[in-house]
Amino acid sequence: MARRSDEQRRDSSRDGDAGKQPPAGALGSFIRAQRQLADLSLRQLASLSNVSNAYLSQVERGLHQPSFKVVSSIAEALNISTEYLLSQSGWLRPGQDSERESTGVEAAILADPLLTAEEKQVVIGVYRSLRRRHLES
Repeated sequence: MARRSDEQRRDSSRDGDAGKQPPAGALGSFIRAQRQLADLSLRQLASLSNVSNAYLSQVERGLHQPSFKVVSSIAEALNISTEYLLSQSGWLRPGQDSERESTGVEAAILADPLLTAEEKQVVIGVYRSLRRRHLES
């Protein structure tokens, strides 16, 4: 009987977990995309989030899964909520349809190349405020 290579074992273990959790690099890829949208270097984000350059680089490349505390720190440095960071990377699923709509709108705002990072946060803040007002009434 032929022995399976390490790559074949990794591939089959990923197939068995399909649908249970996102790929290992999803969170890191999303963090990198948000960092680039915010026009921050790896060093700048590392400094703002009190995480070492080396560790942040490994997180972005999917080599490490950061703790919730580190994810919160990175989200705060990027001016986005921890929940949004986790939901957009596939690690947290919104519970209600209204939350999904909100996330989609916020993702569209964040993806707009014409707005600065500060303008995006202002628009998202206004949007969330208006949604809260309508949900409470």
